[in-house]
Amino acid sequence: MSTYQPWTLDLAKAVKLGLQALYKEPPMTAVEWADKHFYMSAESSYNEGKWQTAPFQVAILNAMGNDLIKVVNFVKSARIGYTKLLMANIGYKIQHKRRNVMMWSPTDPDAEDISKQHVNGLIRDVPVLLALAPWFGRKHSDNTLDNKVFSNRRNLWIRGGKAARNYREKSADEVIYDELSKFDANVEGEGSPTFLGDKRLNGAVYPKSTRGSTPGREGYCQITKAAEESPIRLRFHVPCPHCHKEQVLKWGGKDCEHGLKWEKNDRNEAVKAWYSCEHCACIFFHQDMVAAQSAGRWICEATGIWTRDAMEWFGPDNEPTSTPRSISFYCWAIYSTWVTWLSLVDEWLVVGSDREKLITFINTTRGEVWIEDQGERVEWENLYGRREIYPCTDRVPEQTLGIFVGIDTQDDRYELRFWAVGAGEEFWLIRKTVLTGNPDSAELRRQVGAELNREFKRPDGTPMRVERACWDAGGHHSDVVAEESIKHGVRWVVPIFGASSYGKPIANFPKRRKNKIYKTEVGTDNAKELIYGRLNIEVPQPWVSTPGCIHLPLIDWCDEDELKQLTAERKKPVMVKGKRELRWDPGGRRNEGLDCLVYALAALRISQQRFGFDLDALEAARQAAAKPVAAEVIDKQTPNQSAQEVTNAFLSTTGGSPWL
Repeated sequence: MSTYQPWTLDLAKAVKLGLQALYKEPPMTAVEWADKHFYMSAESSYNEGKWQTAPFQVAILNAMGNDLIKVVNFVKSARIGYTKLLMANIGYKIQHKRRNVMMWSPTDPDAEDISKQHVNGLIRDVPVLLALAPWFGRKHSDNTLDNKVFSNRRNLWIRGGKAARNYREKSADEVIYDELSKFDANVEGEGSPTFLGDKRLNGAVYPKSTRGSTPGREGYCQITKAAEESPIRLRFHVPCPHCHKEQVLKWGGKDCEHGLKWEKNDRNEAVKAWYSCEHCACIFFHQDMVAAQSAGRWICEATGIWTRDAMEWFGPDNEPTSTPRSISFYCWAIYSTWVTWLSLVDEWLVVGSDREKLITFINTTRGEVWIEDQGERVEWENLYGRREIYPCTDRVPEQTLGIFVGIDTQDDRYELRFWAVGAGEEFWLIRKTVLTGNPDSAELRRQVGAELNREFKRPDGTPMRVERACWDAGGHHSDVVAEESIKHGVRWVVPIFGASSYGKPIANFPKRRKNKIYKTEVGTDNAKELIYGRLNIEVPQPWVSTPGCIHLPLIDWCDEDELKQLTAERKKPVMVKGKRELRWDPGGRRNEGLDCLVYALAALRISQQRFGFDLDALEAARQAAAKPVAAEVIDKQTPNQSAQEVTNAFLSTTGGSPWL
């Protein structure tokens, strides 16, 4: 017969509960904690059972748990386990790190649903949390829908995001915004939800702001705005099972060379889905992608910084680097280890021409912001589909009257684009060159010089050389660009920099040299306005001379990436001196191709405005070139003569006035 009385058992339980505050688990990452303790509850999971972090989720969950990272943004699709990641993170913070957590949902009913369907299951099914919740399953002041107080005196507040009062008074170590894109942009006139909520972190030793959501509509989507504020924007790169080269998984379709592809039956049902590698064109399937994920990396394409687990970070040179304080993840359903690609295609096939279904598909399946103004924008897909076959790389179209080059300077490379220009300022992209290395090195500068001195030929054999180049000198390599301008000719290779204010001329070539060079201000906004207008000019079939038309070659280097760079920028509303203005903004997207075209256009303008480059006169000379006198002049041309010099000779023999 036991000698223990009921009050003795209660005392033992109370002592054990009190001693829990003194117990400290060995340090664990958020993923280690979740894989050991977390459980997927029946009422909030398709598959009830013990949690196992998927490879693509590791860095996301660890970033939520890493104290060195202050801000985590997550632009996501549905069905990649985001809510479960949040619950695992909350359990980790409450039990293991002993932090106060405050979480907002868009509305009060949303917050109640989170509390009932997810938080209750989290506490009930995770033993180490249940041990901290003696009140679980009964009415208690520490157990309300909007506040849970655990026996280690840590709080979990769950509130709706519509009322400003829900952002006041509490002192949290971490704030979480669930489905941020559905919050009001201005909470009762007091400011944005993240502005109000992040104030709760004042005084926290390890402050953390976690924001996540499927995106909404462009210009109104708060999660994409929040994500764009971060300098580190990460996408998951998976190695191809065949060639082992990494790539971000894309939607694809029948008209794209790579990406997700499928077959369907006569009932418009997907019967097979696979992925075509952008590097080797080999195909692989969902199960292959799942297996390859363990070798995947999250890479910031803007900076080259990467990580596998958000605990160790590396630079583009693969050397360890410091942990960033603010990061953004972009991830969509194609990476899910439990949602098949066939089901994604089935969703797409039922969209049809239904606009509202398409919005839902873009937001929740592809995890992309919906762009309302689609008809007025230049889409890279449209340019991709209208590429043409014409002479390029070392030759030029027969309509070419001059070649102009834009050179973009990056910290680890120079990028060059060669544009042929014809009558009516018709443009043809004829060559792309990317030279990697130290921009200050003599070897890389020599390679740029070799490219600028490259000779091209028209189909009739006429040699063509670069008329003028504009070289980006706006960064900390400006001295190098100045030296190259002096070496090659200060009027031939022109250093340029972007205008600091809007509305400036496309090129403002100075009247006098300064520091031996003609460093030229470029009105990039006006140039981009002109370029985007011209990119919308349709290419006539069959071709006829079309003033302003921009032609793109059907060749491997003019690929999806190049066209995305060309169409990277969007007009974004900003406040300037109290007024709302639209300014061109790349939104973190690579835009070297566009910048090079801006610089080539500036080179053309300098040639026209300051050096008498006359497209009409050149075109007249070209059309008359079949005459014997023109043929004689061309026969006598020396290898170093430019097309303009040949035209001068022709005009002088025919009584015309040569350009100055």
